[in-house]
Amino acid sequence: MLQSSNSVLDSAKPSSELLADKIALEEHFVLAENIDASYAVRDLPPETRQRILDLGSGRIADMDRGGLDICILSLTAPGVQAIPQVKEAIAQARRTNNYLAENIAKNPKRLKGFATLPLQDPEAAAQELTRCVRDLGFCGALVNGFSQVGDGDSAFYYDLPQYRPFWATVQELDVPFYLHPRDPLPTRQQCYEGYRWLAGSPWGFAVETSIHALRLMASGLFDEYPKLKVILGHLGEGLSFGIWRADHRISRGSGAPRAKLPMSHYLRENFYVTTSGNFRTQALTNVILEIGADRVLYSVDYPYEDAVEAKEWFDHASISESDRLKIARANAQKLFHF
Repeated sequence: MLQSSNSVLDSAKPSSELLADKIALEEHFVLAENIDASYAVRDLPPETRQRILDLGSGRIADMDRGGLDICILSLTAPGVQAIPQVKEAIAQARRTNNYLAENIAKNPKRLKGFATLPLQDPEAAAQELTRCVRDLGFCGALVNGFSQVGDGDSAFYYDLPQYRPFWATVQELDVPFYLHPRDPLPTRQQCYEGYRWLAGSPWGFAVETSIHALRLMASGLFDEYPKLKVILGHLGEGLSFGIWRADHRISRGSGAPRAKLPMSHYLRENFYVTTSGNFRTQALTNVILEIGADRVLYSVDYPYEDAVEAKEWFDHASISESDRLKIARANAQKLFHF
């Protein structure tokens, strides 16, 4: 079996104390008032809709079954990013964060939060992130991809110059920014014509989010703010597999990024990836070999994925016990100062 400095090895049976001690950080909720506004939730079966609404005993019971000690909760896609009206997005983000904080207060040892941010207005987003971190005790932010601003057919990505002051705030607060997927806009789905179902979580999520991440890298953002920490789900949205070729082709003249260093440098130094919804040992092995086990974090993608299925896969995946401990808990403890 392949082996690296991060010890991708065939494993023994996981240590028993690890099984019920995981930290997960791509675990979703939605407010009842907005449940039908989310395409991610609209067509779910009734029992899954109930799970995403539940921030109480039902969720805690599922965490116990899945061996989860702590979950960091976040608003499901597309969230406020799909509200083109700026004032409405700002107000909805604040209501969402207050609602989440109220529910976390009922189970503070088990539940934590990621801020919902109205990035339609970068200054308002920076102010809301500061409030959520300093006043509400949130762990950072999770943002569902590009924001629609003014026009429902618009798409604003966060490498754009107007977002630089926002990123300065993220670095100053020293909290992670989770870049979560969303569907491409309907007017930009021509390549999915006849196969619209591919535009979502089966494929389009990874394409949309990996391109957004590459834009951040290529823009020089991490040269300007080298301490930024960005998290990607689903084992990195395919970037660990393709990053060598991206750098190789750029080095041969196929591109002119503003960034000073190869894309792979930023992937290894400024990004973390989670196991959310991608329970495949071969893919996990590739991620560990490419970016290192210290940059991988456990997650489920609840309630879209089953916490017990995730647990059974991860607890028996062929990785070293030291890497299993890092990914299950220790990396998150270090990143979030738990």
